[in-house]
Amino acid sequence: MVDHARARKLSKRISQIVAEALEHEVKDPRLSMVTITDTRVTGDLREATVYYTVMGASVDSPPDTQGVAAALASATGVLRSRVGQQTGVRHTPSLTFFLDEVPDEARRMEELLARTRASDAEVARLAAGASPAGDPDPYRAPRDDEE
Repeated sequence: MVDHARARKLSKRISQIVAEALEHEVKDPRLSMVTITDTRVTGDLREATVYYTVMGASVDSPPDTQGVAAALASATGVLRSRVGQQTGVRHTPSLTFFLDEVPDEARRMEELLARTRASDAEVARLAAGASPAGDPDPYRAPRDDEE
């Protein structure tokens, strides 16, 4: 039987433990700009998927996602043992790390929405001074019976 509340609590705790361990215990410089965004645990509490984002060294520099993925793969054992020590569950879940694409997708959607707003403003500006192509009243007038 799946206990969703327990899985949710464990996933939050795993996020905290992994973030803390990356900040204080794992000494790999490639992991200095990693942020843990979410963790999902399966219903049987055997597997945990940890989502992370990576920031670049500066605003203009792209993040080193491949280097971070390699560093996380090499630190998985240390992180899993730390999770096992601090959670106290019978079976320590295996950790899988995935790059979180939600922030990039949100940024892309915001850019698309901004472009659409600019296009709508341009259409509204052009429509403000426009006149109808045909008659001013394109609808037929009712016939008079007297004619």
